[in-house]
Amino acid sequence: QVQLVESGGGLVQPGGSLRLSCVASGSPFSIYIMAWYRQAPGKEREWVATITRGDSTNYADSVKGRFTISRDGTRNTVYLQMNSLKPEDTATYYCHPPGTQYWGQGTQVTVSS
Repeated sequence: QVQLVESGGGLVQPGGSLRLSCVASGSPFSIYIMAWYRQAPGKEREWVATITRGDSTNYADSVKGRFTISRDGTRNTVYLQMNSLKPEDTATYYCHPPGTQYWGQGTQVTVSS
Protein backbone atom coordinates (compact mmCIF):
# COMPACT_ATOMS: atom_id res chain seq x y z
CA GLN A 1 0.00 0.00 0.00
CA VAL A 2 1.29 3.44 -0.95
CA GLN A 3 -0.03 6.82 0.14
CA LEU A 4 0.77 9.84 -2.03
CA VAL A 5 0.35 13.46 -0.95
CA GLU A 6 0.86 16.26 -3.46
CA SER A 7 1.44 19.89 -2.54
CA GLY A 8 2.82 23.12 -3.94
CA GLY A 9 0.03 24.18 -6.26
CA GLY A 10 -1.45 27.64 -6.36
CA LEU A 11 -2.26 30.68 -8.46
CA VAL A 12 0.57 32.05 -10.58
CA GLN A 13 0.81 34.57 -13.40
CA PRO A 14 1.78 33.48 -16.92
CA GLY A 15 5.54 33.15 -17.13
CA GLY A 16 5.81 32.29 -13.46
CA SER A 17 7.09 29.18 -11.70
CA LEU A 18 5.90 26.64 -9.18
CA ARG A 19 7.43 23.54 -7.67
CA LEU A 20 5.13 20.65 -6.89
CA SER A 21 6.02 17.95 -4.38
CA CYS A 22 4.68 14.45 -3.91
CA VAL A 23 5.54 12.58 -0.72
CA ALA A 24 5.12 8.82 -0.77
CA SER A 25 4.71 6.61 2.27
CA GLY A 26 3.79 3.03 3.05
CA SER A 27 6.09 1.23 0.65
CA PRO A 28 9.72 1.45 -0.44
CA PHE A 29 9.72 4.56 -2.61
CA SER A 30 12.82 3.65 -4.55
CA ILE A 31 11.23 0.65 -6.28
CA TYR A 32 8.77 2.73 -8.21
CA ILE A 33 8.93 4.59 -11.45
CA MET A 34 7.14 7.84 -10.68
CA ALA A 35 5.13 10.12 -12.93
CA TRP A 36 3.14 13.31 -12.90
CA TYR A 37 -0.23 13.61 -14.62
CA ARG A 38 -2.65 16.49 -14.90
CA GLN A 39 -6.32 16.97 -15.57
CA ALA A 40 -7.91 20.20 -16.72
CA PRO A 41 -11.64 20.84 -16.28
CA GLY A 42 -13.63 18.97 -18.91
CA LYS A 43 -10.57 17.18 -20.28
CA GLU A 44 -9.03 13.75 -20.00
CA ARG A 45 -6.21 13.17 -17.53
CA GLU A 46 -2.90 13.43 -19.38
CA TRP A 47 0.63 12.31 -18.70
CA VAL A 48 3.16 15.07 -18.01
CA ALA A 49 6.49 13.51 -17.03
CA THR A 50 8.14 10.32 -15.77
CA ILE A 51 11.28 9.58 -13.80
CA THR A 52 12.72 6.07 -13.60
CA ARG A 53 14.49 4.38 -10.72
CA GLY A 54 17.75 5.31 -12.46
CA ASP A 55 16.65 8.96 -12.76
CA SER A 56 16.04 8.88 -16.50
CA THR A 57 13.31 11.33 -17.42
CA ASN A 58 10.72 11.78 -20.13
CA TYR A 59 8.32 14.63 -20.81
CA ALA A 60 5.20 15.36 -22.78
CA ASP A 61 5.95 17.61 -25.74
CA SER A 62 3.72 20.31 -24.27
CA VAL A 63 5.99 20.75 -21.23
CA LYS A 64 9.40 19.78 -22.59
CA GLY A 65 11.99 22.45 -21.84
CA ARG A 66 9.78 24.10 -19.22
CA PHE A 67 9.16 21.39 -16.61
CA THR A 68 11.68 19.26 -14.73
CA ILE A 69 10.87 16.10 -12.79
CA SER A 70 13.22 14.92 -10.05
CA ARG A 71 13.19 12.66 -7.02
CA ASP A 72 14.80 12.55 -3.60
CA GLY A 73 14.94 9.00 -2.30
CA THR A 74 16.00 10.12 1.17
CA ARG A 75 12.75 12.07 1.49
CA ASN A 76 10.54 9.68 -0.51
CA THR A 77 9.60 12.68 -2.60
CA VAL A 78 9.20 13.41 -6.29
CA TYR A 79 9.17 16.98 -7.54
CA LEU A 80 7.91 18.82 -10.59
CA GLN A 81 9.59 22.15 -11.21
CA MET A 82 7.40 24.15 -13.56
CA ASN A 83 8.80 27.25 -15.26
CA SER A 84 7.44 29.58 -17.94
CA LEU A 85 3.92 28.57 -17.00
CA LYS A 86 1.11 29.14 -19.46
CA PRO A 87 -2.66 29.40 -18.96
CA GLU A 88 -3.02 26.02 -20.67
CA ASP A 89 -1.01 24.47 -17.83
CA THR A 90 -3.96 25.12 -15.52
CA ALA A 91 -5.04 21.75 -14.12
CA THR A 92 -5.05 19.51 -11.09
CA TYR A 93 -1.70 17.74 -10.93
CA TYR A 94 -1.30 14.21 -9.62
CA CYS A 95 1.64 11.93 -8.95
CA HIS A 96 1.28 8.26 -9.79
CA PRO A 97 3.51 5.21 -10.06
CA PRO A 98 2.60 3.83 -13.50
CA GLY A 99 1.21 0.32 -13.42
CA THR A 100 -0.21 0.69 -9.93
CA GLN A 101 -3.55 1.80 -8.57
CA TYR A 102 -2.05 4.52 -6.39
CA TRP A 103 -3.01 8.15 -6.89
CA GLY A 104 -2.77 11.17 -4.63
CA GLN A 105 -5.54 13.69 -4.08
CA GLY A 106 -3.93 16.16 -6.47
CA THR A 107 -2.85 19.77 -6.18
CA GLN A 108 -4.47 22.59 -8.15
CA VAL A 109 -2.37 24.80 -10.41
CA THR A 110 -3.97 27.90 -11.90
CA VAL A 111 -2.09 30.09 -14.34
CA SER A 112 -3.86 33.38 -14.85
CA SER A 113 -3.23 37.10 -14.89
